[in-house]
Amino acid sequence: MKILVGIDIGGTKCAVSIGKVEHSSIEIICKNMFFTADYPITTLNKINEIVDQLLRQTGIENTDAIGISCGGPLDTEKGLILSPPNLPNWESINVISFFRNKYKVPVALQNDANACALAEWTWGAGRGSKNMIFLTFGTGMGAGLILNGELYSGTNDMAGEVGHIRLEDDGPIGFGKEGSFEGFCSGGGIQKLARKEAKHWLEEGRTTLICNSIEQLDEITTKKVGEAAQKQDPLALNIFEQVGEKLGKGLAIVVDLLNPEYIILGSIYLRQVNLLEPIVLNTLKKEALPRSLSVCKIVPAGLGEEVGDYASLSIAWNHLNKTNMKNG
Repeated sequence: MKILVGIDIGGTKCAVSIGKVEHSSIEIICKNMFFTADYPITTLNKINEIVDQLLRQTGIENTDAIGISCGGPLDTEKGLILSPPNLPNWESINVISFFRNKYKVPVALQNDANACALAEWTWGAGRGSKNMIFLTFGTGMGAGLILNGELYSGTNDMAGEVGHIRLEDDGPIGFGKEGSFEGFCSGGGIQKLARKEAKHWLEEGRTTLICNSIEQLDEITTKKVGEAAQKQDPLALNIFEQVGEKLGKGLAIVVDLLNPEYIILGSIYLRQVNLLEPIVLNTLKKEALPRSLSVCKIVPAGLGEEVGDYASLSIAWNHLNKTNMKNG
């Protein structure tokens, strides 16, 4: 049995999880969350406090490894968080040394997309696969790549930034680029698209469950669009038709380029799979190489909405295994 600590550092909240691994199966024993403080050292000290508290609560004396998940950019070899957009004060903060110096165990850092990819590969829908891609499809659109049985993070931890790919010359702005994959296929992108489409719809005198009036356009959220689509609202369905087509085009690029066994999608796809799946598969048949598509399964996250809870723990588990192999 191995005891793992998972730490998720976010712009708004941080989470600490304790996991127990036996025979390659994991159980999350406990979890605690708190709001991220303004200063890195305050947040890191709070994480330390909660790790100690959770270990005491569970009667566990120590941990075998620690995994840290955080939005990029990162330098995972040096263990640095490099001032991500949602953590602007975290400039070159060495989180690996901070925790390794106290707990004296292997510590590893990965971005959140890579962490989710490791979780799905280790315990989720991609378990046992050799080549697998995880797409976040949440607030943003990023990818974690498992290639030839290993996490691939690129030359300087920038692999998998599929959200920056431009799909169209015109479209919602995402990742700083108009018409990008993230612009069409992310929570922020769907919200922008819905506000634009709803404005035209209402100006034509039509009604929609997404919002009642032009004055309410700023209140539109991706969640409201999804709820309206589930109730067969024509405008919401039209928006998801557009999103599904762009998602299919983006996935076709991934299929043609990387020839994976699985593409696993989280968040929005997980919640709207009944709406998106037929559109995505139909678009893929038109856009992707048939031989490559024939061996690739497009599936929602096997760990469901809890994939993020397992993500940081999978970093710890993956790093512990690598450390053990290295040490013989």
